[in-house]
Amino acid sequence: MARRIVLPCLASLLLYWTLFGFVLDRPLSLGLFRNQIESSLARGASIQGRKLVLIAGSNGPYSHRCETIEPILDIPCVNAGIAVGIGLDYLFARWRPLLRPGDAVYLPLEEAQYSRPASTLGPDGAIMFRHDRATLATLAPARWAGAAFASGPRGVAMSGIETSLVWSGFLDPRAAMGGERNAWGDRAGHLPSLPGANPGWLALVVPAHESPDRVASGAGTATVAAFLRWAGEHGVAVVGGLPAGFADSPIPAETRAAIAHVFESHGASFIDPGDRARYPRSAFFDSPDHLAEPAQIAHSRLIAAELALILAPVRAASR
Repeated sequence: MARRIVLPCLASLLLYWTLFGFVLDRPLSLGLFRNQIESSLARGASIQGRKLVLIAGSNGPYSHRCETIEPILDIPCVNAGIAVGIGLDYLFARWRPLLRPGDAVYLPLEEAQYSRPASTLGPDGAIMFRHDRATLATLAPARWAGAAFASGPRGVAMSGIETSLVWSGFLDPRAAMGGERNAWGDRAGHLPSLPGANPGWLALVVPAHESPDRVASGAGTATVAAFLRWAGEHGVAVVGGLPAGFADSPIPAETRAAIAHVFESHGASFIDPGDRARYPRSAFFDSPDHLAEPAQIAHSRLIAAELALILAPVRAASR
């Protein structure tokens, strides 16, 4: 009797894992994230000598511009920001082999990235299970289970739809809606005039802010702390920061202090430009974390000036 129950269950699991591990794929939705990750890593690997890598959620490419930061600092820059749903443990695991003594990493993380657990069934789990099991094997066991069950019946349907669209020569409209990524990994061309802009929603949305306790005790904070310890041991300078935000809904002072403590308690620097990094809602594109291109460029100049003060001594010491 037990065999009649157990064997079919094992067979169904084997079929599930075979399909999602080797056959089915989602080249449009998950492929977008995967391509962004791989292209940023390829740029990082191509840089000879010192580099600056920016890691964050989607505020990284939307609100920061390595194309602007690089000539100000005179350091090759890679914008490796992807999305909040992509685990920091995965991004750090991919970037650690490319970081060398003298490199710098800027982390203007979104508030949710400190409190968000890495073991949720996010898109990075499905990406790793299908395309990057080597990195998955280096992460915590909880991530293995999350990746192994990150897909379901909807994934089967979407895989068929997306694969068929790609084979048919489907023209992805997302670039026309919200701009494209440039060679540095920045979002570019995301002007308020594009169809993807959403001024009506931006006028009404109320940003959610994390409490100091959630920042201090968050799973993401533990992941950042582990990366800071690794960076300190390997001569990599890390600078923490904050995402750009609405002038009328700033991150609470106590939460900013809690985020700063994560970095400063591990010997890293932290940038908090205060009111200078808060903008009117009209400066944003489609979310409270996404500046439109003109404000993105201005904000990047501000951040570059702050980074220059911190990284100049490091740069002199590395020569």
